[in-house]
Amino acid sequence: MLDRVRMAAVAVDTKPGETAANLRKIEHWAGQAASAGAQLVLFQELSLSGFIPNHPVGDHSQWLREALRVAGCIAEPIPGPATDGLSAIAAKHQLLISAGLLEVAGPVLHNTQVLVGPDGFIAKWRKMHVPMFEMPFYNGGDAPIVADTSLGRIGVNICFDSLMPESTRLLAVQNVEIVLFPFAADPPPVNPAGWAAWAGPALRARCVENGVFGLACNFVGKVSCAGAEQSFPGGGLAIGPRGETLAEWTAPSGEPGMLTVEFNRETLRAARSEPEYLFRFRRPELYGSLAQ
Repeated sequence: MLDRVRMAAVAVDTKPGETAANLRKIEHWAGQAASAGAQLVLFQELSLSGFIPNHPVGDHSQWLREALRVAGCIAEPIPGPATDGLSAIAAKHQLLISAGLLEVAGPVLHNTQVLVGPDGFIAKWRKMHVPMFEMPFYNGGDAPIVADTSLGRIGVNICFDSLMPESTRLLAVQNVEIVLFPFAADPPPVNPAGWAAWAGPALRARCVENGVFGLACNFVGKVSCAGAEQSFPGGGLAIGPRGETLAEWTAPSGEPGMLTVEFNRETLRAARSEPEYLFRFRRPELYGSLAQ
């Protein structure tokens, strides 16, 4: 990776199915990130297409049919119009941008996070582990890749994936340096501190056990679709390769906001040189039964 990489994590109040309006919000915050000197800006899970709420209180069957219909209408191919729009924003502001959307892939949908830059589409990652309430909407994706970018080697774990140690390890064995963690989660108490208390232990563990930088942000605002509603608090964290917190969220609960942080290559090198660097002590020849 570069000697110093300036990163931004943004929680933006996008709405399901309002892709054009969502892109305008993303462009505004991309401009804010660029003005703050960021070279990469991370937006939350499903930030491009909007998050379809999945906690109905009425007729579940009726809700599910309508929500699935809406999801099918919202989903786009990748690359496609939404990612083309995102790439145009990246070119305008000379940034790398990561954002999420519902992807149509033949007969099924995926929850997908993309990375684009001034020259266009770079890579995509499909959510691998799908929690129960989201299972009706999309299928789990394949093992993640690592994108070799101008800033460094970048990978993604989407929300629930970050709670599974194997998700980040799949990136680490490809020598990932920076892992992006986009979320859409509303654990109680529904505020940024509550989200950080829930997500933070797993994120710090993923970073220290693999010796990587981590950048996370969470969905923000109220979303409604097919008669269901859900509210997200926002939130964000930046974590170093020793599991140390480098930057925390300061925006009020429920409001869009941005976190900025600088990742330093020397910090990564030093952490990976220490006797306690856990990744060095892996014994893959012992782990075959874990995959059976």
